[in-house]
Amino acid sequence: MDYVKLGSTGLEVSRLCLGCMSYGDPARGTHPWTLPEDEAAPFLHKALDLGVTFFDTANVYSLGSSEEILGRVLLGAVRRDEVVIATKVHGRMRPGPNGAGLSRHAILTQIDESLRRLGTDHVDLYQIHRWDPTTPVEETLQALDDVVRAGKARYVGASSMWAWQFAKALHLQERNGWARFVTMQDHYNLLYREEEREMLPLCADEGVGVIPWSPLARGRLTRDWDAETERTKTDEFGRSLYAESDRAVVEAVARVAGRRGVPRAQVALAWVARNPVVTAPIVGATKPHHLDDAVAALELELSEEEVAELEAPYVPHAVAGF
Repeated sequence: MDYVKLGSTGLEVSRLCLGCMSYGDPARGTHPWTLPEDEAAPFLHKALDLGVTFFDTANVYSLGSSEEILGRVLLGAVRRDEVVIATKVHGRMRPGPNGAGLSRHAILTQIDESLRRLGTDHVDLYQIHRWDPTTPVEETLQALDDVVRAGKARYVGASSMWAWQFAKALHLQERNGWARFVTMQDHYNLLYREEEREMLPLCADEGVGVIPWSPLARGRLTRDWDAETERTKTDEFGRSLYAESDRAVVEAVARVAGRRGVPRAQVALAWVARNPVVTAPIVGATKPHHLDDAVAALELELSEEEVAELEAPYVPHAVAGF
């Protein structure tokens, strides 16, 4: 496993980040396909064995049980300073007023709840899961700065939003001396490349680390276009992200992988990882070979001809994912 600096910070992270949305109590939240702790733990242990040190979750994943599982398994296996734990805030955690969003109230309440569930006194990266148009951004950014100053988070990051919103936030943080966003967790893969227009160039210019979510397009890039899984049957959000026009890209991945004699996942992930602005793609793992394929993808060097073949069928998309 290779290790790189997270954006322009001094923090070292593995070249892969294990996303933990797939781990959680199936009875909590809206994801009946999640793996409970006894089934999730082997994947977390295997990630550690492969050298993965970077783990991403969110308070809203299975209504907190993803954080609980991640904290118990990781901190039962390694010292706290051996892993980099990232979580997120924004989603609804309870009904009624102040149960969601990025107000000062929500942020200061939810960081304490996340730390309790994770079983630690700090997270390494605390991210806003989405932009909150109902709260002044200055209120959000100052609250995040207070979280860092209190020692409850080492760094702060952001997730899918318009590039102008991210630029505004970075400017306000710099102008006020607030803790700066060091990462952008955005939607980026062979089926969705709209981030190449503005967000990725902005991150490159500002020294922001990019940790893309869904680099395998929720698995669509790893199987035939018409194939279904248990997750796709109930994943309404996932169905909104991609279109029939993406079939040609999936077929291109299959051709390149077939000639190389490697799984499609390796080709699709190698394409994302080759982008110099990408720090660490966030990959999910629910089958034994998922982590093996992800690690192998880091060693797969695509030729310029292969990259051109993979990119040629792309059709521009409406903005999706936030």
